[in-house]
Amino acid sequence: MSSLIYLIPIPTVGLLALVYAAWSYTWVLKRDAGNTKMVGTATSIAQGAYAFLKAEYAGIAWFVVASTLLLYYLDVHNGGALMAFAFVLGASFSAFSGFFGMQIATQANVRTAQAARKDLAGAFHVAFSGGTVMGAGVAGLVLLGLGLLFISCVSQLTTPIIDQMALKRTVSVLTGFSLGAESVALFARVAGGIYTKAADVGADIVGKLEASMPEDDPRNPATIADNVGDNVGDVAGMGADLFGSYVATILSAMLLGVKLSGEGIGLGPMLLPLFIGSMGTLCSLLLANYVRIYRDTDDVQAVLNSGNNMAILLTSLGAYPLVHWLLPANMTMGGVAFSSQSVYYTILMGLAVGALMNLIVSYFTTAGYWPVNTIIRQSITGHGTNIIAGLSVGMLSTVLPMLLFAAGIYYAFMLANFYGVAMAAAGMVATTAMQLAIDAFGPIADNAGGIAELCGLDRVVRQRTDRLDTAGNTTAATGKGFAIASAALASLSLFAAFVDSAGIAGINVCKAPVLAGLFIGGMVPFLFSALVIGSVGRAARAMVQEVRRQFSDIPGLRQGKVKPDYERCVTISTQAALREMILPAVIAFLVPICIGLRLGTEVLGAYLVGVTISGVLMALFQSNAGGAWDNAKKAFERGVVVQGRIFQKGSEAHKASISGDTVGDPFKDTSGPSMNILIKITAIIALIILPFCR
Repeated sequence: MSSLIYLIPIPTVGLLALVYAAWSYTWVLKRDAGNTKMVGTATSIAQGAYAFLKAEYAGIAWFVVASTLLLYYLDVHNGGALMAFAFVLGASFSAFSGFFGMQIATQANVRTAQAARKDLAGAFHVAFSGGTVMGAGVAGLVLLGLGLLFISCVSQLTTPIIDQMALKRTVSVLTGFSLGAESVALFARVAGGIYTKAADVGADIVGKLEASMPEDDPRNPATIADNVGDNVGDVAGMGADLFGSYVATILSAMLLGVKLSGEGIGLGPMLLPLFIGSMGTLCSLLLANYVRIYRDTDDVQAVLNSGNNMAILLTSLGAYPLVHWLLPANMTMGGVAFSSQSVYYTILMGLAVGALMNLIVSYFTTAGYWPVNTIIRQSITGHGTNIIAGLSVGMLSTVLPMLLFAAGIYYAFMLANFYGVAMAAAGMVATTAMQLAIDAFGPIADNAGGIAELCGLDRVVRQRTDRLDTAGNTTAATGKGFAIASAALASLSLFAAFVDSAGIAGINVCKAPVLAGLFIGGMVPFLFSALVIGSVGRAARAMVQEVRRQFSDIPGLRQGKVKPDYERCVTISTQAALREMILPAVIAFLVPICIGLRLGTEVLGAYLVGVTISGVLMALFQSNAGGAWDNAKKAFERGVVVQGRIFQKGSEAHKASISGDTVGDPFKDTSGPSMNILIKITAIIALIILPFCR
């Protein structure tokens, strides 16, 4: 390609997505927010969320400043200012993704509750429109940031013969952008997850198990903190997480496109993942207005699945002309010849893997299928058998995804070497705008139900929001599976780029230091998970003690005669989250740096392999087990028939399912989702420190 005019569509699509997000945000704000009590409750939730996010971002800012100075110092003789700037830009965009996602969620929740007073269709429309704001906003920021950075870096490279070293330098700058995005995502996921699950577990143990109160009962002191947590963890944390995932996945494909672009082909192989992402974003936005239900009898889950599947189908059709426009008919990489048509097949494979992951995760986490039904049956005999069943389901749920990953990686590699694997990952994340809209829909519906309960709205309102929330639980689980799948493929692509950049033929595990690095890498996800889950446990213990104290010391609280001290519970979650997020993040950053600088490139590569395999397994196990436990509990709350007997809310079996859910909460919303960030950030750090390794 001979002109930068070909690059303009990428940031242009990003701007269009942001305009669409702004339009959707305005539409949501125009909806009725309900009565004074509803507005006041929603304002309390929003104020708690903003206060936490402000404190969290203030802490992260110190890390960003220190890391920026370090990057500038390490790379000052080779354009370090641009790489440091890219790091700050990536961190800022990631933080902003979380912020505006939380902003729309705290506005859409009360409007969803108000719409549910009329019908299910209106409530669905408001909640999904709120999710669309986040999906379009995140995708828009990714394309705008990467597009503008790429244009600024390669403006001097648009000649028929492209210097490969200059291209590698360009991608190293984009790596700084990705590191900034993943750094903020790690802190946001861990801190937000600790906050929300400390409040959730505390509210369930005392409110549901001990006091037999309904979900989100206004007498429960932890209720406001729990609803705040839905926003800071499931919305702000998720927004930063998927922003980082999207950037890292596109970056991995661009890294492997460098070798092809340096062969006289042009910038096409590097640009293809960006154009595929732009196409997927346009298709997602086009379909967003058609994801609707019209009657209370409509299947909410089926409508959401239909929107996602249609986005995948349209993207697969739109990818065909892009591939044949940007790539030559035949290419060679690593001695392997392949065609542009083969690359197109890998994109289809990535889209298929994403769709199949949704089906697999949905099967393991949806009530009515065998895995969740097993947990339901085991709950009848007590708390212990419920937990045993949930652990078993979680472990079993790793088998099919890992086989799917293995098949996808193998065939993508056979079709187009590691570039094919990277493009499969890029194809998978192309519909992130739709996937994230569906993910954000869940927390908005959950908060709407909380507001309905806190404000004493008619039971039919809570029944409608619960229907939305039930679908949201499943979509949240499938969204986590989607993020894990993309992280697995992206990490493998980053590993291939690491091996190529290091100039090593392979990783020889027969060497003792290399084997040691592999074992350490396999151990780190367990250590990381232990620290995060332990943090939730300590914070939840403090929350339980506070709620018990209020029930004991405040006369009339159980009877609803006085208002609880909600602020004290919000403070407990906030302080715990900010304090406990530091150590896991330190481990994620320092261990690969120490191994690379002290033990060398090959050991660092082995460490990266260990973290990736162990991290993917841990992510799948924890996310799916938590989702299955959660939906088993919700099945009892709706009423379920087991062996001819009816079990409902308040039964001993229901209480056993609550115990399982409290175990699964930190699995699915704190530790599990953090795993995909851990494996990507490890790979990115390995690439950045590679020039300084022995």
